[in-house]
Amino acid sequence: MQFMLIGRDGTDEGALDRRLAVRDAHIALGDTLVAEGKMLFGTALLDENDKMIGSMLVLDYPSRAELDQWLAVEPYAVSGVWEHITVTPVRVGPSFVGLHK
Repeated sequence: MQFMLIGRDGTDEGALDRRLAVRDAHIALGDTLVAEGKMLFGTALLDENDKMIGSMLVLDYPSRAELDQWLAVEPYAVSGVWEHITVTPVRVGPSFVGLHK
């Protein structure tokens, strides 16, 4: 089952510092998920000044429960980088399915 996750960063003064402190761990875990076929796409969300303010991920997990298990160890989620997280079931269009390979 495919999901789109949008994680919105906090807006407090330390938000960007929290993001940068765990960014390498977030990317390393993302690389593992890409290799396993669980992360199809990911991008940082930017404001009008190119400042990172969140993330958008397209994920492929057998169930929402299994996605939640990953979310319980995802550095941006557990370190308080993402203040608001929404997860929506999606279906990646056939033209885009092979992009992550």
